[in-house]
Amino acid sequence: MKIFAPWFAKAAATALVLSLALTGCGQAPPGGKGGQGLMMPEVSVTTIETRQIVVTTELTGRTSAFLVAEVRPQVSGIVKKRLFTEGSEVKEGQVLFQIDPVPFETALENARAAKERAEANLPAIRSRAQRAKELLADRAVSQQEADDAAAAVRQAEADIRYWQAAVEAAKINLGYTAVKAPISGRIGKSNVTEGALVTAMQPQPLATIQQLNPVYVDVPQSTTELLQLKRRLKEGRLHRDGRIRDKVRIVLEDGSVYPLPGTLEFRDVTVDPTTGSVNLRVLVPNPAGTLLPGMFVRALVEEGLNPRAILVPQQAVMRDPKGNPYTLVVDPQGKVEMRYLVLERTWEDQWLVSSGLSPGEKVVMEGVQKIRPGMTVKTVPFTPAAGQGGRAPATAPAAPAR
Repeated sequence: MKIFAPWFAKAAATALVLSLALTGCGQAPPGGKGGQGLMMPEVSVTTIETRQIVVTTELTGRTSAFLVAEVRPQVSGIVKKRLFTEGSEVKEGQVLFQIDPVPFETALENARAAKERAEANLPAIRSRAQRAKELLADRAVSQQEADDAAAAVRQAEADIRYWQAAVEAAKINLGYTAVKAPISGRIGKSNVTEGALVTAMQPQPLATIQQLNPVYVDVPQSTTELLQLKRRLKEGRLHRDGRIRDKVRIVLEDGSVYPLPGTLEFRDVTVDPTTGSVNLRVLVPNPAGTLLPGMFVRALVEEGLNPRAILVPQQAVMRDPKGNPYTLVVDPQGKVEMRYLVLERTWEDQWLVSSGLSPGEKVVMEGVQKIRPGMTVKTVPFTPAAGQGGRAPATAPAAPAR
């Protein structure tokens, strides 16, 4: 065995050198497919298609009551009774407060007595005027005396009308001692108690009534967004379908969707100079009283119909160091291209693309970490995981500058 050991070692070294030489020359072991086939990366892609979607805008707003009435006294006096429960529903015409009516009853009786006195004097004055007119024909009285008698009749009749008006005014003031609800709705807390002195047309209301079904949602929209909407409508990228009636969905503060849709009533015609926005008013049914005045909500306003929208999943969109959005596309020859995109807005878990992609192109969804523009790749259809919802934009190695 010791005689053959040097020969065996020499043969093994020669075989090792030959193997390294063949590898360095790019030759594969027998039966192999070649290094290029083994190194081709595999990526998951999705094919871009056009869809018909309803374009919405999400705006933040605040609710307000449909009707608001501040209850104020129209006569001065002492509050004798409060005739409602704070926070309850009241009906139009319901008595809320009772002001002491005694002074106003007395004023009404005085006006009635003065009217009756004027009416009692009128027959005698008319008789004197008639006699003076007859005596004037016989020249028994002067013309001046006849004129004075006729003027006295007219003055007595005017006194009667005056006191009749005083009686009506006293009745009205007496009626105002019962402070009634001007509208139906929910009444808030009372600002006065029994025994308080109130004055006519005082600045502080006795209570406030709000009608809460329906309610308004006031949301501001920037003039930039409004101009973009008009431009999209003019260019034909957005259509106002007859079936779209400016319906608005409401999202509450806890993220839940309000079950009843609202209706866009109008867009204001005046721009707020401090915010550069116009106000939109939405009318929302509120039969259960869920929406209360002053609540912050989000309004999803339907703007129109996009019949050929190009949508790309947010997962496939990345950004370069300057923040410009782009995506990776595989052409029909299997080569990777980088496409810069113009994004309009989000739609569910996707981006609505204005330019940069065409229908039928294949966008890389998974495997972006192992590819670069210009590489040849193998594509397989992308299959989302079970229960997968909206995903955040993917992260990838920085793209080269345009």
